[in-house]
Parts: sequence; structure tokens; C-alpha cells
Amino acid sequence: MLAIFAYTLKRLRSQILGWGISFGLITVYLMAIYNPMIEQQAEVVALFNAYGEVMLAFFGGGLDFLSPAGYLDFALFSYVPVIAGIFAVLIGSGLLATDEEKGRLDLLLAYPVSRSAIFWGRFLAFAAATVAILACTWLGFVAGLPLVDWDVSVLALALPHLSLLAVLLLFGAIALLLSLLLPSRTVAASVAGGLLVANYLITSLARINELLKPLDAVLPLKYYQGGSALDGLNILPFAVLLGATVLLAALAWLLFTRRDIRVSGEGSWKVPFSR
Repeated sequence: MLAIFAYTLKRLRSQILGWGISFGLITVYLMAIYNPMIEQQAEVVALFNAYGEVMLAFFGGGLDFLSPAGYLDFALFSYVPVIAGIFAVLIGSGLLATDEEKGRLDLLLAYPVSRSAIFWGRFLAFAAATVAILACTWLGFVAGLPLVDWDVSVLALALPHLSLLAVLLLFGAIALLLSLLLPSRTVAASVAGGLLVANYLITSLARINELLKPLDAVLPLKYYQGGSALDGLNILPFAVLLGATVLLAALAWLLFTRRDIRVSGEGSWKVPFSR
């Protein structure tokens, strides 16, 4: 399994560098523009007030957006699950389905390696790649910390990233499971991405529409803490997301160990009672 893990992580190095460096540069920039915003606080407050409470609530309102936690939430963590979720969905859906559709997975299984080793080696490599990308994001905040007058430790800056990590691993596991159930990796990625966007819209709209709160209560992003975790990570929602990730990954593993492997090409849904 270690060989599968190392090889998969090596295959993901370009994604790690691309996403990690991009997020790292963005976070340094966000820290650099904070003090100019404070210097023009009256104008900034007037601008945000012009948007109205409804617009601010949609983007996670409720925090003072000029406080450290509020600023991080409004500037990045309120919307980054959708952006970083693209990585999680694409990589998760392709961990097994890409090689299967290209006719490589059955050749790999011809070697003395178990399906469990392949599955968990690749899934853990995906998790490690996600951690590496978020580590670059965190390092960007750490590098920019001397630019702001915040009484915030570097460890506290890591807490919102832990909450984001749990969300990304969950949607990666969803995409992986769908790739084993649906005819192709493309369909699985599309469905998983649609679920992520729909969840984001419902959770955002639930802040301004009471009718959506019962539905929002059972969706993953309800338990995402974002920038508010800077003031302390709530362990229970974090554990719920991780628990759901483990459950979905286990279901995907059981399915992978019991299903037939396609030789090449995309699959299709089987019609019951058809020959």
C-alpha cells in the first residue's frame, strides 16, 4: 500500500504545486490589503452597508468583517469550499475510474496487489495532497501575519483549514463513491460538483430564508465553520464531517472490492432483467 500511496502522491505533485502556490499567493495578498482597509474603515463600512444585511448574510454574515475571524471568513473561507472543492471532486472521481476507463486498472490488478491496498493507498494519497495544498494556504497566512496587527497565533490560523479539510475530504469521498456507481468519471464528477454547488447555495440561502433551514441541517456545509474557527474549532461538527467521510470511503471500498472491473471505456447502467 505504501508503494501505491507514494506513486499516487507523485502523480498529484503538479496539482499540489498549482493549487498550493495559487492559494498561498492569494492569502499573502489578502493579508497585505487588510491594513489599507482599516485605514479606510469608514469608506469600507459604508460600502458593505450598501450591500445590505441580506447580501452579507448570504456570504456568512454574523461576524464583524474587520475582525480577524470575520475578515478571513468573508475574504476567503466563505466561498473557498466551492473553489477548492473542484480539486476534491476531480481528483476523488478519478482515483480509480480514470485508470479503469483507460484499461490500466485491470493490468495493475494482475500484479500481486490487493484491491484494498490500491483503494486505500490512493485515497490516503488524495488526503495527503489535500493537506499539502491547505498547508500552502496556511503558510501564506503565516507569511502575511507580520503585515497585520492581529493577536493571533500561527496555530489558530490552522483551525479554519482543518474545517475546510474535512469538507474537501467528504466531497472527495462522495465523488469517489459516485465514480464506482455511475457510468463514467465525467458523470460522477458532474454529479458530485452539482451536489457541492447546490449545498453551498442552500446553506447560504438558509441564512436568509427560514424555510430552507430544515434541509440545510442535514447538508455537509452546515457543519463547516470557516473563518469563525479562528476563535476556536468546534470539535463536534468537525467530527461529524470526518465521520461521514470515513463512512462514505468505507462504502466505496466495499463496492470496489466486490464489483467487476471494466477492461476499458466507460460503463453503463444495466437494465434489470435484460440479457
